[in-house]
Amino acid sequence: MPDVEIPEQLRYTAEHEWVADAGDGVVRIGITAYAQGELGDIVYVSLPAVGDRVEAGSSCGELESTKSVSELYAPVTGEVTARNDSLDGSPELVNSDPYGEGWVLEVRLEDAAALDGLLDAAGYRDQIS
Repeated sequence: MPDVEIPEQLRYTAEHEWVADAGDGVVRIGITAYAQGELGDIVYVSLPAVGDRVEAGSSCGELESTKSVSELYAPVTGEVTARNDSLDGSPELVNSDPYGEGWVLEVRLEDAAALDGLLDAAGYRDQIS
């Protein structure tokens, strides 16, 4: 199994996004340490605007690395309430701190039960091993 950080308190998708409950029906989203390691050095991040609606499973942005361009998939459906504008000037934060300063979006959930359909840490660990 890859030796990567997989925080227990987060939820995960098969597409390697993580979701953290930020409170008041809002979740914070980013890509996993495993995903950023596979992508290599992130050089550009394209994100939806605040107020945009994202649909679970649909592309909502792009991560460009020195290796390739990868889609960012929305793990939940809802309205974008924040985007990490720090990534505009420092996209490498996705690599250096994927679970902290490298977060990408915050979304107000359309349905709080959507989190129940995501993987827990053990499920995600099984998927990447």
